[in-house]
Amino acid sequence: MSKATFYHAGCSVCVSAESDVINLIGEENLNIVDITQDRNRIPEAETAGVQSVPALVTANGNVLHINFGASMADVIG
Repeated sequence: MSKATFYHAGCSVCVSAESDVINLIGEENLNIVDITQDRNRIPEAETAGVQSVPALVTANGNVLHINFGASMADVIG
């Protein structure tokens, strides 16, 4: 079974959303990517359709943007 991927930028909004997503779907069903710590995953997030973080990409490939924290342009700098 594929896992969902949660992309975030380490800010307080993102960390709070990460906790909520883990509680909702379970950490075992989730890949967590802090793109400020793992910048080589930014192209992957953009290809998946992530426009802002925090965002959840479901196992089906749907992108759910959560509580706008930062645009990808802001994260990339």
